[in-house]
Amino acid sequence: MTVQELKDVAAPVPVPVRPGVAPWVFHDGALVPFAEVGLPLTTQALQYGTGVFEGIRAYAVAGRPGELSIFRAHDHYERFLRSCRLLRIDVKHTAEELVERTFDLLRRNAVAHDTYLRPIAYKLGLLPGTPPGVRLTGLSESVSITAFTLGAYTPPGGIRCAISSWSRPRSSAIPVQAKVTGGYVNSALAVEEARAAGHDDAILLNDRGQVAEASTANVFALRDGHLITPPPSADLLPGITRDTVRVLAEAMGVETRERDLQVPDLLTADEVFLTGTGVGITPVVAVAGRPVGDGAPGPLTTRIVEAYDRTVRGAGDPRHDHWLTIVPIERG
Repeated sequence: MTVQELKDVAAPVPVPVRPGVAPWVFHDGALVPFAEVGLPLTTQALQYGTGVFEGIRAYAVAGRPGELSIFRAHDHYERFLRSCRLLRIDVKHTAEELVERTFDLLRRNAVAHDTYLRPIAYKLGLLPGTPPGVRLTGLSESVSITAFTLGAYTPPGGIRCAISSWSRPRSSAIPVQAKVTGGYVNSALAVEEARAAGHDDAILLNDRGQVAEASTANVFALRDGHLITPPPSADLLPGITRDTVRVLAEAMGVETRERDLQVPDLLTADEVFLTGTGVGITPVVAVAGRPVGDGAPGPLTTRIVEAYDRTVRGAGDPRHDHWLTIVPIERG
């Protein structure tokens, strides 16, 4: 039975187009209209969270209208493929091929604005002879890439973070070093709790009481003239933006040290900020109701925000241009 036949077992559920979503997506090996993609209610990833995803940004290039730069596309797709291997998802594409498909997708949609890309690979349906149940084998698979216009969605003046009562899962329970769809219920619960209490985001601790990460971002603190960020052993996803910040800070003469962070380290830090593909570099101006520093974005955070924005738009240090995949957009 083919993948298409498996999809036809249940009536597909049309996916409504929402504001900002680009009209074309990459789905099952081809560029297709977004409005024509449908998935059956029996999709395994919907039932059990057995999918993986990435978040990738493409930015309008500074001073060159009609061009986008995909930031660290190859690094994102290498991580995507590692996540797929954990869930036994055979993507049948190399990282280079996925970068090429993303290039084609952006050109097909012909939108030269800041764009967020969401590749997702997921378990689809039971193959013939496979009994029902929670599993990773005996299932068909699908890969999609969606694009939608998206600028900054955190305020430049900084955000307020709560310390969540929800713990970050231990990596021996869920592979937190991969972006597994089902694991993000942890983030949703933490964010909902934080916003209900008047905060903007949540910082989660691991089961040892150490700082792990925010809901969808890594955490940095400035203390004694150097940056501190938790190590991967703190049960966090080592982010690509996290790595970028370490490189940018080093160019400024600022050392980054990996070590375990406790909540008091954040409460007494000179500056705190979050890093992630979605949030970029976001200043944290309050933690657990207490101001960080003087309660405004600190000078080092501001410098890093500016350096990051120049870098992703092709106006930074030329030594970092290898991070960019430039896409010329043809209007019409």
